[in-house]
Amino acid sequence: MEIHNKGTKRLFENPILERLTRTHIALPIGIFILYGMALLYWSIATVQLDPLVTTGLFFGGLLFFTLLEYSIHRFLFHMSTHTSARKNFQYKFHGVHHDYPKDKDRLAMPPIVSVTISTILLFLFKLVIGDQVFAFLPGFLFGYAGYLFIHYLVHAYRPPKNFLKIFWVHHGIHHYRQGHKAFGVTSPLWDFVFRTMP
Repeated sequence: MEIHNKGTKRLFENPILERLTRTHIALPIGIFILYGMALLYWSIATVQLDPLVTTGLFFGGLLFFTLLEYSIHRFLFHMSTHTSARKNFQYKFHGVHHDYPKDKDRLAMPPIVSVTISTILLFLFKLVIGDQVFAFLPGFLFGYAGYLFIHYLVHAYRPPKNFLKIFWVHHGIHHYRQGHKAFGVTSPLWDFVFRTMP
C-alpha cells in the first residue's frame, strides 16, 4: 500500500458509477441532521414519549452508532482479503481511502446512499423497538453526522493546538502507523473496550 497525500484514483470506468463514489461532505451531513431532526420532531409531536425516555433513547442511539462505526470499520472495512472478490470489495469501499486519505470527495457516501441507509434503518429499527425508533434513530443519525464531520476535519485540516487534537492523533495512528489499531473515529471508547488501542 502506497499512501498518496494528494490526488485521487478512478474506481470505475463507467462515469455515472464513478460520480456516485464522490460527494461534498456537507450533503450527507445535512441529510443526516435534517432527517434526524424530522424524526425527533415526529417523536415529540406524535408519539409523545416521556421527555426522559426520549432523551435516553436519543443518547442510546448515539452510543449504538459509535459501536456500529467501530465494528464496521474493524470487521468489514478491514476484513481479511483472501479472495479477489473480497479484495476488490474492501479496496473500493475503504482501501482506496487508505491509499488516498486526503481525497476530500471520498470521505462520505453520496446523498442517495445516505437517504437509502437512513430509511432502511428506520424500518429495521421500527421492527425491533416500535415507535421508540423516532427518538433512537435521531441519536444514531446525529452520531453519523458527527462521524462524517470529524472524519472530514482530520483529513482536510491540520490538527488544532487544543484538546481536540486527540481526534487527529488517534486516526493518524490508524492511517500511518498501525492500520490494525485505533478503529474508532468519533471516540476511542470501543478501542479501549476491545483492546485495539495503539
